[in-house]
Amino acid sequence: MKKLVSVICAVLTLAAFTSCTKKEAKTEKGEFTIEKGKLSIAMEVGYPPFEYYADDGKTPIGFDVELGKELAKRLGLEAVFIDTAWDGIFAGLNTDRYDVVISAATITDERKANFDFAQPYIGNGQALIVRKDSPLTINKFSDIAGLKVGYQAETTSDFYAKKVSAAENFKYVENAYDKVMNAYDDLRLKRIDVVVSDSLVAVDYLAQKDSEYKQVWAGTPDEYFGICMKKGNAALLSKINKALDDMKADGSLKNIYIKIFGMDLSDSIK
Repeated sequence: MKKLVSVICAVLTLAAFTSCTKKEAKTEKGEFTIEKGKLSIAMEVGYPPFEYYADDGKTPIGFDVELGKELAKRLGLEAVFIDTAWDGIFAGLNTDRYDVVISAATITDERKANFDFAQPYIGNGQALIVRKDSPLTINKFSDIAGLKVGYQAETTSDFYAKKVSAAENFKYVENAYDKVMNAYDDLRLKRIDVVVSDSLVAVDYLAQKDSEYKQVWAGTPDEYFGICMKKGNAALLSKINKALDDMKADGSLKNIYIKIFGMDLSDSIK
């Protein structure tokens, strides 16, 4: 469901109009960003280890947060993070709510037709996760046939499950969630049998202390995450690509991989 915002304008007094114009005047457009001195970054904060809240419930942390901060610094800007529901996150680019989406967004042909993407910053595949005490035998993706399967709606996990099941002619019981963490929670509570997850997200859940999950299948990495922006902002696209090149060359991107995932994932985008 895309978030729709209805705006009803009623000019009641000249003072009210003046107030609105003053508010608009406070924001000065930057050379290649919607606000001078800032890089506004949309992300769905609830997708560990890429973006989630620290224990204080207010501070976003994770791989994409680290990446966004470093990119903004190299562009001479302040990183501003905007927690945005996934179902409307791309549409917000066209209404200038923010400059970029950095939120484990897979680069697809459909998205590239409507938005610009910088070069990939990490590679990813799909994985099947069950509880450690699960009696299920799953050796291939089609073994989820007939099972209660969970994944985040409108993501590549969702699309992958539907594509493979249609191609191989099997069915499963769909459980689509607004956040991937809710799928993992329901798996832990035995409400579903298996989660289809980005392999890089699964790494985080499997590595947690006293993890109740295990991976039973993993596909070949066949998708790449990229920074998405409104079409036509050539200056911003060029600057971000240059910053990513520099981060690869000086080891900064490698350091973020190791900090978040405990391993160097540079080969995932070669």
